[in-house]
Amino acid sequence: MVGSISFVQATVADVPEIETLIRAAYSGYIERIGREPAPMNADYLEPVQAGRVLLAWRGSELLGVMVTEAHPDHLLVENLAVAPEAQGMGIGGRLLDAAEAEAVTLGLGEVRLYTNAKMTENLSYYPRRGYREVDRRTEDGFDRVYFTYVLRSTS
Repeated sequence: MVGSISFVQATVADVPEIETLIRAAYSGYIERIGREPAPMNADYLEPVQAGRVLLAWRGSELLGVMVTEAHPDHLLVENLAVAPEAQGMGIGGRLLDAAEAEAVTLGLGEVRLYTNAKMTENLSYYPRRGYREVDRRTEDGFDRVYFTYVLRSTS
């Protein structure tokens, strides 16, 4: 990997680039799913304004986006996307590391996320990271697979 990667909170000025990265990261799944994946049509302004979006940059190049939401008993990773040209560089793993660290900081015991059942790469990736499949259901017309990662207690 050439150049160092920095992780920073998104600002409102980043929203157009976030949307561009999201479209690029998810466009390859349109045919498999039969429509645009939900993240392609999400509004990113509100989570950015709420400080819930972490970005991975290499210089001026946006490589990854992660949207999280804290709940009373877990941190939800609402979206994790890596630019197609940066996939395989470990950006997604480093963003998940950041989510896990955020959950620990917030005193939460687990990280949860979901993916589309037709995003088969994710179905094998998350278990390799220690995430356990806990549910499958259809929501908003999407077949979703839910995962959880229980954090080790530090006490």
